[in-house]
Order: sequence, then structure tokens, then C-alpha cells
Amino acid sequence: MQFDGRALIDGHRREAQGGATFSCISPIDGRVLTEVARCQLADIDAAVASGRAAFEDKRWSGLAPAARKRVMIKFADQLLAHADELAMMETLDMGKPIKYSRAVDVNSAANCIRWYGEAVDKIYDEIAPTASTALALITREPMGVVGVIVPWNYPMIMAAWKIAPALAAGNSVVLKPSEKSPLTALRLAELALEAGIPPGVFNVVPGYGPEAGSPLALHMDVDCIGFTGSTRVGKQIHVMAGQSNLKRAWTELGGKSPNIVFADCPDLDKAVEAAVGSIFFNQGESCNAPSRLFVEASIQEQFLERAVALAPQYLPANPLDPATIMGAIVDKTQMDTVLRYVESGKTEGASLLYGGEQALTQTGGCYVQPTIFAGVQPQMKICCEEIFGPVLSVMSFTDAAEVVRQANASVYGLQAAVWTRDINKAHGIARALRAGTVHVNSYDEDDITVPFGGFKQSGVGRDKSLHAFDKYTETKTTWIRIDSPV
Repeated sequence: MQFDGRALIDGHRREAQGGATFSCISPIDGRVLTEVARCQLADIDAAVASGRAAFEDKRWSGLAPAARKRVMIKFADQLLAHADELAMMETLDMGKPIKYSRAVDVNSAANCIRWYGEAVDKIYDEIAPTASTALALITREPMGVVGVIVPWNYPMIMAAWKIAPALAAGNSVVLKPSEKSPLTALRLAELALEAGIPPGVFNVVPGYGPEAGSPLALHMDVDCIGFTGSTRVGKQIHVMAGQSNLKRAWTELGGKSPNIVFADCPDLDKAVEAAVGSIFFNQGESCNAPSRLFVEASIQEQFLERAVALAPQYLPANPLDPATIMGAIVDKTQMDTVLRYVESGKTEGASLLYGGEQALTQTGGCYVQPTIFAGVQPQMKICCEEIFGPVLSVMSFTDAAEVVRQANASVYGLQAAVWTRDINKAHGIARALRAGTVHVNSYDEDDITVPFGGFKQSGVGRDKSLHAFDKYTETKTTWIRIDSPV
């Protein structure tokens, strides 16, 4: 399989202007997949200028919403037509199992692009209730040039969540993918061109954060920046947005999501499967992973027995094997971070029930066993800090008010869950949890129709649903005086 690591600017593949590249290394076995353009300030300037020119001459923004819709639908169709290629690219690039790259990532990205394409000609503007002497129009307009910076854990999906509403609304986009997983983003831009999105409207500039991401966030001709990644970097994005042109900044950041299981949960086996499956899915590299599990004391023993019994199903294996359900950690840096947290849990006195070791060392890849800790205390690092790996921290509780207090005792507020058959308890606790999404008797079963984002330091703004259009449009009031002769 051949890969093209050059940037895509103004409809053309380009080397970085400085000629620099970096190696794209597969975490599956350590092989170098290709060399990728190491874009820097000059490349960002070129991409933004291309996007600005496309926006100003209205080659995309000037189309009727129905016309943009038709192109967006073709764009989604292109993803499905190249699904096997994109899935293989995603798996080789960042290590997730091929079965999920194909069934989840490609399909979800295509569905997202199609959904926003279908939605854009069904959103109406408003007329305010005025006196008869006026007509007040409230309209949405595209912002202009939107910068997008996405992470490495779901490269296609995270890109689609941002580029789809931004493009559908009529903006130009400059996308900076993670240097750890740049390949599918570059291919998406080619497929967009083939679908009919004009040159200059969608540009992709791979590179490192300080060299490409920061210039994009600081750029004086970027109107809006959308970022998904760590809270540490997200804070810097907001600072850079303010230091430059006060561009709109939208961030989807970290999480340490609590999953609360009461003794009266309607199906204990389902609760166990969801708790284990959700933390180990995507190797635990999910911002909304339920990494803090609170189990009512009276059922904790049987819950843990069943959880530990399920864990071997998630032992990592070759991501290219269709039977594999847990693959490789994205790179050695992240693998070492996960293993340091595991050692911290042991040192601080948590009880290691399963896993906790590097796996498949003979492959040259980056693999970590699914790991379960019990006896975790609130002050432990594995309870407080986002690990971004397959590590589950289990705590027990006896009081509903106290478990809500512990669940909310986090700088994050991205997602949460509560398991109970008591409708009053379910509603009351769901309302009390400080999180952008709360699941009841399930985990992570939502879809594109609902917003996704967090409270507190989990970010600003919402991806998905019609609410995402709010991020990439400006609201304009036009007040028209009417002096009627009749």
C-alpha cells in the first residue's frame, strides 16, 4: 500500500516549503509507512490564503445550500467507495483494529458528512416579532476560514465532526491532523476534491503542534479555530485565539468519566460488559472512556469477578486480524505514559486485578494489556488524571449523595453514566452529574443527532447535532424600516 504524505493546499499536493519531512511510523510493528510533509508557518500562510481566496470569490460559500448538500453527499459516498483503503490506512497509522476502522470509523465519518450535508438546506433563518414599522431578519452566515486541529485517536471521525458542519455552512477549512496519524486526513481532502468541493476550500497541512498548529491558532486571517485534544493544549489554543484576532475558539478536551453502578441496576451482566468494553474500546484512547468505575459495595465482589473474567477477551493482538478487538497504542511515547500510570497505581496502593504489563514485545509494536485496578482512592493519580489507555480504576460506594460528590470531584466533565432501575434515582443523579452527556443504563450509545462536549475543563462548545452549526456561523440582524403608505 502506497501513501502520499504531502500536504494538500489549493487543490494540489505539495511538499512543505522548507522541504522538511517526518516519518509516519506504524505502532503495529514499528515500520515506517511514509515520509510526511512537515508543514510550518509558510505552509500555513499558503493554506489560509487559499482558503480566504476561495471564500471571498464565493466558489463554495456562494452556492445555494442545496447545491452544497449535493456535493457533501457525494463526499460521503466517496468515503464509502474507498472504505477498505481508508480503514487499512487508519489501522496502519494509529493501531486500532481493522474491524473497527472499517465498521465504526469509516462509516461514522461518512455518516457525519452526509448528515450535515442533508441538514444544511433544512435550517431556516428567523424573523423577529417587531412592530409593523419594521422587518427584522436574523440570518446565519459562514464565518470565513476555519482552522481545525484534530487528535490521533479517531482521526477520521474527529475530522468529520468539525469539517462537515464547517464546510456545509459555506466556510473554507484548513485542517491540521495529528502528526501521529496524518494519513486519512490527507486522503479525505483528495476525496473531497473528487466529490466536487472546489480547490482551496478544504486544505490539509500535516505537521507538529508548535510548528503548524500554533501558527494556525495564531493566524490573523483565520476566523475560527476548532480543536480536539488535551486540556493542556486546549488552554493554549484559547490563549492564542485571544492573543491574535480574538478568533472564535471551540475546544473538545480531556475527560475522566465516572460510571456509577447501583445494586439495583437492571442487568448486571450488561453493566459489566459496558464498563469493560467501553474502557478497553480503542485501546482506552477515548476522551469519554469511563475510566472511573463506582460500584455499590453490596455488588462489588460479583461485579469485579465478572469484569476480570471478561478482560482476557481484550488482550491485544494484531490489529490487521479481523478477529482482534484491542490493538496497538498509538506510539511508544503514549505506551510509556500508560505504563507509568500503571506503576503509579501499584505504588500508591491500588490492587491490580488484571493486566498492567506491556504485551507483544516481540512485534516491535506498542501494546498494553487491559488493566483493572480495585481499591482505588480519590487522591490517586490513576483516579484523578486522564491516562488515555486501557486502565480501569474501580471504587466502591454506599451512599448516593457521596458517589455523586466523588464523581463530580474532577476538573473534567465530559461524560458519565448511571445504572439503576429506579427512575427517580436515575433522573436525580443524571441531573446532579456535571457532565456534557449522561447515559442511563448504557454507555456511549448516542449518535450524530445529539451534541457532544463537556463541562468544566473538558472544553468549550459542542460537536455533533445541529448545535455544531452555531460554532461555524455568525448571526446577523438586518433591521428594515417600513413606512407603509397603507
